[in-house]
Amino acid sequence: MTSDIQTLLRQEVELAKAEVREEAGKAGKAAGMYAGAGFGGYMVALFASLAAMFALVNVMDTAWAALIVTAVWAVIAAVLYVMGRSRMREVSLKPEQTVQTLKEDAQWARHPTR
Repeated sequence: MTSDIQTLLRQEVELAKAEVREEAGKAGKAAGMYAGAGFGGYMVALFASLAAMFALVNVMDTAWAALIVTAVWAVIAAVLYVMGRSRMREVSLKPEQTVQTLKEDAQWARHPTR
């Protein structure tokens, strides 16, 4: 019986590790999206802002041109943030399947059947 319990515990630990690896992969992808969005947003904002501002300066004051370009990038940044946050909310670091099987194991240990 001790051997069976040890085997069961090893299997539970392996299951927990697998679940945590899977969730960590999801978290890594979400973090990569945050990083990519941040760097891409920075580069695009820098060069597109300059180009747009120089284009707008031909028809309005420089300060207004800069303000308009800034507002556009603020909207883009907000959309990227919301998308990254929704991806991050999908991540669960709690190994649900392991918790469930441990509950079942505890139930069985209290009332073993032959």
